[in-house]
Amino acid sequence: MTCPELAPAKVNLCLHVTGQRSDGYHMLDSLVVFTALGDCVSLRPLQGLSLSISGPEGAGLSAGADNLVLRAARMMGARDMALTLDKHLPRAAGIGGGSSDAAATLRLLARATGQPLPGRAALVALGADVPVCLTPRPTRMRGIGERLDPLPLLPDFALVLVNPRVDLPTPEVFGALERRDNSPLSDPLGPWPDLAGFLVWLRAQRNDLQAPACRIAPVIPNVLEALQSAQGCALARMSGSGATCFGVFETLPEARAAARALQRAHPAWWCEPTTLLPAESR
Repeated sequence: MTCPELAPAKVNLCLHVTGQRSDGYHMLDSLVVFTALGDCVSLRPLQGLSLSISGPEGAGLSAGADNLVLRAARMMGARDMALTLDKHLPRAAGIGGGSSDAAATLRLLARATGQPLPGRAALVALGADVPVCLTPRPTRMRGIGERLDPLPLLPDFALVLVNPRVDLPTPEVFGALERRDNSPLSDPLGPWPDLAGFLVWLRAQRNDLQAPACRIAPVIPNVLEALQSAQGCALARMSGSGATCFGVFETLPEARAAARALQRAHPAWWCEPTTLLPAESR
């Protein structure tokens, strides 16, 4: 039995839309981190190739041939394996759930079979976020997701992730952008000696998708306000194309207390405290 593989949540701490290619793909400049919270992919020998889905966020998720876990498995030439996806992250939530699941499947199968991982072009074809999810560590992601520059380790901090359980289709959010030729992230990107210095830099950045997402889903400003008002929150912002938002906290106990308070006030929301993925896991 091969040890299960974590598929950590991907959080875009900032995301600048810097252009659009002739084929319609948007050009991005984003600082991406990964959390200790995520889904989990495991496998066992069994005739054929199959996928079962469990976990608190697995209801309604199709285990059919188009699931990214099975697509990743077929890319690796997998056979006679039963895969299980233990789902803890909301779907279509702006935190890379499906892409991270696919990347975890690729890592798991490479470890189990000894086969090399696919090249970057194949990974991008699987999903624009799959390349950055394959090696989950702090990264500057540019282009359509294919240009990846690892960053120095960030100062330690905790996060509260909040998803208000609204559908927010990514194409609709991009379509509502008022401009697509925005400025890139401010250089230099690190090193940051402490959290205070990192937050000074981070507050000067933005998520260009946040404003259009707020217009489409008016609950998102409510989430951001609730996070920003939480005791100990240093910064609140939306991740990716939403609808998940995050709050930055100095310590995990502060994040846990804030998540409990948010869950009591908004029981319909998904609220989870977490930390950055430990360095030894990246």
